[in-house]
Amino acid sequence: MSVLPDHWIRNQARNHGMITPFEERLQREGVISYGLSSYGYDARVSDEFKIFTNVNSAIVDPKAFDTAGFVDRKAEVCTIPPNSFVLARTVEYFRIPRDVLVICVGKSTYARCGIIVNVTPLEPEWEGHVTLEFSNTTPLPARLYANEGACQFLFLKADSPCEVSYGDRKGKYQGQRGVTLPLVEGMRGGE
Repeated sequence: MSVLPDHWIRNQARNHGMITPFEERLQREGVISYGLSSYGYDARVSDEFKIFTNVNSAIVDPKAFDTAGFVDRKAEVCTIPPNSFVLARTVEYFRIPRDVLVICVGKSTYARCGIIVNVTPLEPEWEGHVTLEFSNTTPLPARLYANEGACQFLFLKADSPCEVSYGDRKGKYQGQRGVTLPLVEGMRGGE
C-alpha cells in the first residue's frame, strides 16, 4: 500500500465525486485549516453535535445504545465537557474507491489542547458523512469550531482491489448522513 498524493485526491474529487464539497487548497486564514494538503485532505466538522452527558444516568452500551446520553446542539462553537466527548460529522461526504482504504488522524491544533479525534477506517466502497468523535481529555471545558478543520484523512492505495468491499456486504453505516449513533447489526444507518 502507498499513500496517495494531492493530485490523485484532486482528480478523484473532481472527476469521481470522492469528496463533496471539495476544497482544492488548504484554507487557513483565520480558521483551523481545512482542504487539500500534500498527502491528505483536512475535513471540516459540521455544526451538528451530540454532546455526551450523564444527566439521565444512561449506560454506554454498543449493543443497546441509549440516546438519552446525548444532548443535540446545532452551533458554530461546541463546548465539550471536561473528561467527556462529543459526536459530530464531517461537512464533506465521502465516496471511497474499491482499491483504497482511508485512515483518519487528528489535527495538531486540537491535539495540543487535549482534544483527540477518533474515527474508524473508511473502507473500500463505503460512502457517507463521517461520524467523528472528539474526546476532551482535560479537566476543563474545551471548544470545537464548526466549519473549520477537524481531522486529516490519508488515502492508501492497495496493490489490488479487495474481493468483498463494504458496499458489497451492504455495511450498516453505508450512505449515512448526519451524526450517526451506533446501530444494532442488521439496521440501516443514517436515515
